[in-house]
Amino acid sequence: MAWIYILLGAVFEIGWAIGLKLSEGFTDPFFSALTVVSIGISFYFFTKALSMIDIGTGYAVFTGIGATGTALIGMMFLGDSGGAGKLFFIGLLIIGIIGLKFSNGSSEETQTE
Repeated sequence: MAWIYILLGAVFEIGWAIGLKLSEGFTDPFFSALTVVSIGISFYFFTKALSMIDIGTGYAVFTGIGATGTALIGMMFLGDSGGAGKLFFIGLLIIGIIGLKFSNGSSEETQTE
């Protein structure tokens, strides 16, 4: 269940990171509110996950998914620069996230909510 919480938190992290861009310095009320709500939801799920898994692994996976998703969405929809080098390193980040997830299996607690 912890990994589902990490994933949900990371999705909302992507949302608030994109929201920061779209809020134009918190001058757009709609995107500003959406950003603040996304931050709250993101950290709610992240906090729940950290009660079940190691903080180092949890934080690395959480931020890695958030950074990867934000970078890809920025390149695809917001006009951020891309290129082979950037995509290569995003791929390395994804490999690292997967590696962390699978290397943590023996220390993950089996708590249920």
